[in-house]
Amino acid sequence: MNTPIAGPSAEYILPLRWAAETELDSELQDLAAYLERLLEWIPVTVVDGSAPELFERHHAVFPQGVRHLQPGPAGGNGKVAGVMTGVRASSAELLVIADDDVRYTRESLAAVVHHLSSADIVRPQNYFDPLPWHAWWDTSRTLVNRAWSADYPGTLAVRRSALLATGGYDPVLFENLELIRTVKAAGGREKIVPDLFVARRPPKFRHFLKQRTRQAYDDFAQPRRLAAELALLPVIACAARLPAGRRRAALLGLVAAPVLVAEMGRRRHSGTAAFPFRAVWFAPLWTLERAACIWIALAFRLGGGVPYAETRLKTAAHSEAELRRRHQGKLSTMQGGARSFTDNPNKEQP
Repeated sequence: MNTPIAGPSAEYILPLRWAAETELDSELQDLAAYLERLLEWIPVTVVDGSAPELFERHHAVFPQGVRHLQPGPAGGNGKVAGVMTGVRASSAELLVIADDDVRYTRESLAAVVHHLSSADIVRPQNYFDPLPWHAWWDTSRTLVNRAWSADYPGTLAVRRSALLATGGYDPVLFENLELIRTVKAAGGREKIVPDLFVARRPPKFRHFLKQRTRQAYDDFAQPRRLAAELALLPVIACAARLPAGRRRAALLGLVAAPVLVAEMGRRRHSGTAAFPFRAVWFAPLWTLERAACIWIALAFRLGGGVPYAETRLKTAAHSEAELRRRHQGKLSTMQGGARSFTDNPNKEQP
């Protein structure tokens, strides 16, 4: 079926910023074909912060129905400027915000929009398609996240009125977490849907390498996780110094534990439908990577922040307490009555 999803009350916003040295014609054609499919289901706005010559090239290739805008002034993370430009330009209440590598089907798009009938912000679950070897590696990280709590995808759905009531969110490194925390701090309700699977294209290997330390730096926004990850390298070093017999048992345990945790994450919330079993075997490699990269991230933190685009970002995301001080009660004073939830707005959904 090609009937629109939620009529004029829904819109898809895609922040984009490509560089000439990384842009491939095949990727541009793939994105254009995806946008053409999207237009059959939902209005689409692309907020494009690429250089002027690339902006014009994109404008020529994108389907005519796409609204193609330049972002407002950016400070720090340009993706946030792109998102907020699209949000302010939209007249729809139900917004799907997605990175350029996300690939919704009509069914998953309709589902995430539907969940906004009972939430201010909705978090689905991404999975990689296709799966080159480095995407298996990164999938193991997703599985570990699912085992302990929930993963952070490259797409969210949000009520426009709820986000605008906060005045927007800060251009930090972990921008999706900042968006979620900002809406929740203002009194919004988050709905996590870990069995709503949305595909995304894997990064190129060079970009994958660049993400290793940057993803570790995100954990400065999650202190308990940060402490656990900083402990990994000392634990591995201590195990390696044990006598031979105990060392073998300790190292085997350190290898087996991530595999078991990843398999727990794969089995939760129907994850076996999207995540092949093979991914769990990469969990020890990801754990070793994070054990090293978290200390590199700490060095960047002490040096003023992690490199991002042409700047450095020191703040991964603001704490929930800080954002509550700024935004608490803002949604309760919203005009227009867009929200109609009766239970605890900050109760995290399974």
